[in-house]
Amino acid sequence: MSIKHLPNVAFLFPGQGSQYVGMGQDLYGADPAVRDLFDEAETLLEFPLKQICFEGPEEVLKQTRYTQPAIFVHSLAIDLLLRRQGIAPDAAAGHSLGEYSALVSAGAIAFADGVRLVKIRGELMQRAGDLRPGTMAAILGLSPEQIESVCAAAAGEETVQPANFNCPGQIVISGSVPAVHRAMELAKESGAKIVKELVVSGAFHSPLMGEALHGLKEALATVDVRPAAVPVYSNVKAQPVTSPEEIRALLQQQLMAPVRWEEILRNMIAAGHDDFYEVGPGRVLQGLLKRTDRQAACRAVGTVDDLAMEKDG
Repeated sequence: MSIKHLPNVAFLFPGQGSQYVGMGQDLYGADPAVRDLFDEAETLLEFPLKQICFEGPEEVLKQTRYTQPAIFVHSLAIDLLLRRQGIAPDAAAGHSLGEYSALVSAGAIAFADGVRLVKIRGELMQRAGDLRPGTMAAILGLSPEQIESVCAAAAGEETVQPANFNCPGQIVISGSVPAVHRAMELAKESGAKIVKELVVSGAFHSPLMGEALHGLKEALATVDVRPAAVPVYSNVKAQPVTSPEEIRALLQQQLMAPVRWEEILRNMIAAGHDDFYEVGPGRVLQGLLKRTDRQAACRAVGTVDDLAMEKDG
């Protein structure tokens, strides 16, 4: 099989929020290699991954410690099947958790190590959310500068900051519950079109995740990180990284730093990547790309039917 490894092809890997009950069940039933992937992951995770993905219930699947491994394994199953069809990227990026999927896709981290890391990361983030409760909110219709101003005015003695710069006019904020609620009201007063609190188990990508930092650093120190075979665009820098030392450092910083997703997409497009695949469950990243650059092509591939369309195409 010849691999389509064109310089304009990039894989985008989704993060938390893209999960749904039933995810991966069609893939598992259709392909022995996917069965091996899910079975290996389930053994490493020591919880019933397949049952949670395929049957739910949703209340369990949406718990961070289960959501993160579920999306990770589903994404790498699609990655495997796309490559079998001869489609491989020349660059990759992942939204928050998706950065781990991107690094495994790029050969920087082995699949088994990736499973262990996302399990630990999910558990640490859930525990940090329990210890220092926080929340997140999506704000549509304000500029990054307006959001920064709103957060500064709302913070007081507490914490609230931008967490995801997703696309033009869509920014997620994160922090302590009172500070986020104040920021939501200020955003409305500043003319935001939509202000919506998100259902999350913690203030991700904020200093309230600091409780998870030491544990993640220890886990990363035990993992063999290799030079990435293709550039992986960092959430923290919005630039491509390949060196193991930088990958380790940036994955630690990522816990408390904003995801610069819009900037990542613009930088990838500027580097010549205009043929994107969303690799994993859902179509969130496809929508964000369309709102960032209408000219960029993006196919969301997360099911057997999606793969069949790629094969036929």
